[in-house]
This record gives sequence, C-alpha cells and structure tokens, in this order.
Amino acid sequence: MTKFLLSVHVLAAILAIGPITVAASMFPRFVRPQAADEQSTEERTPQTAALLHRICRGYTVVGVAVPVFGIATGAQMGVLTDAWLVVSIVLTAIAAALLLAVILPGQERLLPQPAGTATDTASTEAASTGTAPDTGGTATTATAETTRAGAARLAMVTGIFNLLWATVVVLMIVRPGSTTGA
Repeated sequence: MTKFLLSVHVLAAILAIGPITVAASMFPRFVRPQAADEQSTEERTPQTAALLHRICRGYTVVGVAVPVFGIATGAQMGVLTDAWLVVSIVLTAIAAALLLAVILPGQERLLPQPAGTATDTASTEAASTGTAPDTGGTATTATAETTRAGAARLAMVTGIFNLLWATVVVLMIVRPGSTTGA
C-alpha cells in the first residue's frame, strides 16, 4: 500500500504542481506590456495570460491531492513526526498560502478586464455621452507602469513559490535524519 500511495503522491506532484510552477512563472512575462523600444518576437496577448491563469487555477484544485497522498504515505511509513517531513509540510503550507493568497489574486488583478466592467467606467461614460475621455495619454502610461510593477512583484513571489517547491522536492529525496533510507 505504501508504494501505491507514494506513486500517486509523486505523480500528483509532477502532474499538478509542475504545470502550476511553469504557468505561474510564464504569466508575468505575458501580462506585462511590451515597451516601445523592446524588441521581441513573442506575441504577448491577453488570451495567453488568461490561459496561463486558468491553468494555475485549474491545477490548484488537482494539486490538493499532493499533500493528501503525501500525508497518507507518511502515515503509512510511520514518519509523520520526522523533522524532514514536518518541514516539508510547513513549506508546502506556505507555498499553498502564497498561491491562494498572492499569486492567483495577483494574476486576476493583472489580467485585462473585459469591456463594461467596473474598471472600464471612463469608456462607458464616454460611450454614453458620445465624447472621448481626455486622458492626455498619461492614464495609459500609468496603467502600463502599474501593470509592469505588478508583474515584477508577481514574478518575485512566483520565484519564491517555486523555490519552496524545489526545497520540498530536495527534502523528499534526501530525507535528512531519516532512518528509512534514501
């Protein structure tokens, strides 16, 4: 039974956490507006950023299986109180909190809002009065700078999230102080 639980735990980690780390890492690059002087062959579209966000959100639900099967495996092996496993559980909880409280909401804030939403009030008012809003170009520049700054912060938090998972993987492989062998 231990081998089955461990296999499901490892497969769930690879198939659920892997896509989250990749999609979350790619998201800031695709949501950040391209600077006028920036030369790039990749096309940054809102659809790509939205797809990466949906991948993160969807795989987060599936990712719940990772700690569930991990704890079941640890209980089966009798190592739930070993320091390496306790530290791994704490790091997993921190990574999950970052994902749920910072990364996913940060992605949603950075995604372009569809027309007609609360953030599109100036355009709605302009459409109803038949006049164009006078932004003088500064609103667009400010929005681009805000998005750039938000994407940079999100990239940093995502990097921390990925480092937490890398540390958990190393702890799972090395199992320092474990008597069950490595």
